[in-house]
Amino acid sequence: EQQKAQEDAKQEAEERRQLMLSQILSSEARERLARIALVKPEKARGVEDVLLRAAQMGEIVEKVSEERLITLLEQITTQTTKQTKVTIQRRWSVLEDDD
Repeated sequence: EQQKAQEDAKQEAEERRQLMLSQILSSEARERLARIALVKPEKARGVEDVLLRAAQMGEIVEKVSEERLITLLEQITTQTTKQTKVTIQRRWSVLEDDD
């Protein structure tokens, strides 16, 4: 029973989350976020968190357009991009002769 109650609470919280997102996102932005969630669910979740926090603080006064969502995605991508470093290690063959 306790597990069922937890699942119900989790589902209800997710429904509230989706309702809030539908209120602050334009339909195009919502579609784009849904497509991103198919490929990178953790990134979409992070963007949703940022949007919800901004809405709760009153920073969002109108629906977020697709262009604004793209700008937000670019900002988040530049902040979270990891530097890749390639190191090449050469192995000298035992058969090579240094003479």
